[in-house]
Amino acid sequence: MDEIKRLAPEHPEWKADPIVAAVLNNDLKAVAKSGEKGLAKLVGLTHSGMTTTEFAERVTRWVNSSKDPRFGCHYDQLGYLPMKQLLGYLRDNGFQTWIVSGGGVDFMRVMSEQMYGIPPQQVIGSFTLGEFALNGEGSEIRKTMNGAYFDDSKAKPAAIHLFMGQRPVGAFGNSDGDVPMLQYTSTNPDYHTFGLLVHHTDAKREYAYDSHPPASGKLIDGLAQAKARGWVVVDMKSDWNQVFDPALCQNAP
Repeated sequence: MDEIKRLAPEHPEWKADPIVAAVLNNDLKAVAKSGEKGLAKLVGLTHSGMTTTEFAERVTRWVNSSKDPRFGCHYDQLGYLPMKQLLGYLRDNGFQTWIVSGGGVDFMRVMSEQMYGIPPQQVIGSFTLGEFALNGEGSEIRKTMNGAYFDDSKAKPAAIHLFMGQRPVGAFGNSDGDVPMLQYTSTNPDYHTFGLLVHHTDAKREYAYDSHPPASGKLIDGLAQAKARGWVVVDMKSDWNQVFDPALCQNAP
């Protein structure tokens, strides 16, 4: 939505589109009502038609200029501290760590290494098929909306197989969209495995939700399956001493 607003002056014809008009008018109800079709339209306008290099530059500019309105910090300063500590612990003990998310892979790769210590080649996310071409400076990959793959729910294990080439031995999630990934991991026949769900229960320091999330991240089935499958459930309010890193975001509670 921020990118639509930034680019709109260059595309006066966009104003005739109801979903773009809703964004420009900050009409969040109309944006939500447009559903997946409306979201796809906005993604198409902001995530295709440019090279991957140009897109990375746009992401970097947005990250450096935008702040979370509640916590007053840049979004790349709001990684969960326990999550970062866990990633460091695993790597110190010989594990390779990956991100497997429904978020756009080209977006996450811009900040995955600085934010989480995870290099871009170990990020799996939603993607579309780019187009290769030679140009005057060498070559480029141009982003398109062709072959869109939404990396969520049952698509996650398939993407893990495609990009990772083996089953994980540990999986960590916070929504029902992560359940197939945890199922795929915990039924690994070759290794003892570990599964963990983070339950967002802290309205004061972060957010509290499970069945009615503010945007995405419903967690119902995962909680119901956790005990039988041996998954650890972390209660954010009672189990985390700190949510955000105070060295990076001093305004966070």
